[in-house]
Amino acid sequence: MIHFLYLVGFAFFVSIAFATFSNGTPKERILYGVKSFAQFVVVSLVLAWVLYFIPW
Repeated sequence: MIHFLYLVGFAFFVSIAFATFSNGTPKERILYGVKSFAQFVVVSLVLAWVLYFIPW
């Protein structure tokens, strides 16, 4: 569970940085930050789910 919290924290702060340095109106920046946060979390969970079934 602690790994998921680290993932969410990392995604949150990186998404804030991406939104801060992006171009556009403040509304577009907020939307970009929210979308990038969601993409970080969803892609990480899907990747973890796929790698779970690979026998190492």
